[in-house]
Amino acid sequence: MSNATPRALRIVVVGGGSTYTPELADGIARLRESLPVKELILVDPDLARARVVAGLSARILAAAGSDCTVEATTGLEDAAVGADAVLLQLRVGGQAARARDEAWPLECGCIGQETTGAGGLAKALRTIPVVLDIAARVRDVNPDAWIVNFTNPVGMVTRALLDAGHRAVGLCNVAIGFERLFAAELGVAPEAVELDHVGLNHLSWELGARVRHGDGTATEVLDRLLDEHGEALVRETELPLELLRTERFIPSYYLRYYLAHDALVEHARTAPSRALEVAAIESELLARYADPELAEKPAQLAQRGGAYYSEAAIGLLSSLLGTGAVRDHIVNVRNRGTLPFLDAEAIIETRVEVGPGTLRVRAVPPVPALASGLIAHVARYEELGVDAAIHGGRDRVVRALLAHPLIGQYETAQALADTLITENLEWLPWAR
Repeated sequence: MSNATPRALRIVVVGGGSTYTPELADGIARLRESLPVKELILVDPDLARARVVAGLSARILAAAGSDCTVEATTGLEDAAVGADAVLLQLRVGGQAARARDEAWPLECGCIGQETTGAGGLAKALRTIPVVLDIAARVRDVNPDAWIVNFTNPVGMVTRALLDAGHRAVGLCNVAIGFERLFAAELGVAPEAVELDHVGLNHLSWELGARVRHGDGTATEVLDRLLDEHGEALVRETELPLELLRTERFIPSYYLRYYLAHDALVEHARTAPSRALEVAAIESELLARYADPELAEKPAQLAQRGGAYYSEAAIGLLSSLLGTGAVRDHIVNVRNRGTLPFLDAEAIIETRVEVGPGTLRVRAVPPVPALASGLIAHVARYEELGVDAAIHGGRDRVVRALLAHPLIGQYETAQALADTLITENLEWLPWAR
């Protein structure tokens, strides 16, 4: 056994002023044996906000006995020099743009949501050019750094990064949320749960679930979860238990936008905006973060979303950078034949064995027709949405909207495209 000291890591977070960041710092503090981070650099155009977040992050780390330093900066290139990984967690346009994404699609009878449907396309159009510029600037000074994308819509942003030749992988917290839920329901350790997670980002299914034992054996538990823990599954997915038990799968809660679209549109017309709720939570969090006596995650952070983000990110980074075990993670990668009904270049979200600089996609079980048809449909929309984000043009926006299964009507797509462009002129130079 080697007694060599693990190399100290330099991690850069773009969008480091996010209220999520102390969650990441907490994870770095707790899991420092597997990911020995020496420098955490928070890059954000809002330096004042980033300094507040950096202050709390530094106090969290120090309270845990970590010697990791935290720096806030607006200088991306200087931060990226020598970085082992660059995490992307930015929101172009902030919560104000998200609030508009939630509102204007309702005028056409379509759901307004930050990653699904017309609102999701608007976010992609704003975000992808910015992310590609960031990635190119990182590559200019540090071509060996891994880019780990947590920015929504994760699948589309990750496809744009890989299409441009970047060393990138996409990450979401939906799968780790299921791992933790299943573990809690079954009374086992989270690391013992293994999922057959298949689909796209925010359109995924658990087609199998196993509990692994210390002797190397495993017990399949999907049927037990469906038959004995249905109430917990319904709370998580917001889908009818009859559907889950009939189809013998557990989808992410994003499937409800497809299976209960009209009811959710009616609800959204009168319900409080999630973006405005989040903006209020963020304002409260930032006020708490500024307290120099605070040295732990405040309870309000759990209301922000992104549960288990730190565990997912740190687990992935430790395997990818070689400081932790080679093991499976659920990430967004090229399809490359894993799902035979998709093109090779499509981005899928599935179980991947991750080692130092390597990603090896695991085989998946057969995908039911009810799921595979929708996956294929949305994958084509994502391809067209990325094309619209990179090349611009109203016709490309209309084409992507027509390809989305929640839209698909020409007059509706035309109206949505015009409103989308008007609402986002600030971020769409080709439209001005």
